[in-house]
Amino acid sequence: MLKGVDVSKHNETIDWQKVKNSGEVDFAILRAGYGKLLSQKDVQFERNYSECKKYGIPVGCYWYSYAKSVSEIQTEARVFLEAIKGKQFEYPVYLDFEEKSQFNLGKSKCCEMAKAFLDILEKAGYYAGIYCSSSYLNGFFKETVDGRYTVWCAHYGVSQPSYTGQYDIWQHTAKGKVSGITGGSGYVDRNYCYKENFPDIIKSAGLNGFAKTSDATEFPKKSIDELAKEVLENKWGTGADRKARLTAAGYSYEAVQNAVNARLIDAPEDMPVENNVESVEITLTVDGKTYSGTLTKNRKD
Repeated sequence: MLKGVDVSKHNETIDWQKVKNSGEVDFAILRAGYGKLLSQKDVQFERNYSECKKYGIPVGCYWYSYAKSVSEIQTEARVFLEAIKGKQFEYPVYLDFEEKSQFNLGKSKCCEMAKAFLDILEKAGYYAGIYCSSSYLNGFFKETVDGRYTVWCAHYGVSQPSYTGQYDIWQHTAKGKVSGITGGSGYVDRNYCYKENFPDIIKSAGLNGFAKTSDATEFPKKSIDELAKEVLENKWGTGADRKARLTAAGYSYEAVQNAVNARLIDAPEDMPVENNVESVEITLTVDGKTYSGTLTKNRKD
């Protein structure tokens, strides 16, 4: 498990050398900005980014959303991309979705908006995820994001988050203390990361501004049907990890996923469950809209 912080202009000017020397921070997630205008880029973002790079602190970033429609959140996503253009991030780039006015729109609209934002990031070559509280992840987003996008979950004052889906980073307090971060309230958000190989996955896949590593093309080539079979055997992971690994290996994620979907749709009811796998992520495109979820096969043991 790795320990990290997430910061914004509210933490004012940070002494990143002290942060590095503290030994308490393995990564940092930086607020890049908020809203739908480039002028809303976080005033500390450029400095926080350059200082983290200077002192060897791996970084991710996030964009705080205020959008209330799909078109608005798509605009926010494109502004986010403009704000982070030319930079490299060892950790995912996140949609920060937490405004009460957004949740008042209802579950269906929130899911549609989140997916629209994340799809734009993914198509631009980023390892994309969502930041949200446990309660709203459970009540609004689980079916849309679980096993599909990486999740950064917020839940304070508990021994573990109540979110019942998969999460890779847990923001466990807003009242952390770290040497070098003394501005504003003097507190800083603290996080635990359970996926310690984020940098390796992202770099090898050539995501988040990185070029593919030289060994990323040295995998033996397999047919799409072979890959689909391996996906069903859980040999390529799930969600964003699966996409990153297939991409790093030089394969088309979309082609493989389509083959997986076709196998599942055409499978007979008595098809044996391979390697004790009872469920698999499925992505379907109908009339131009993409739907993601988990298909569970009943065992006949």
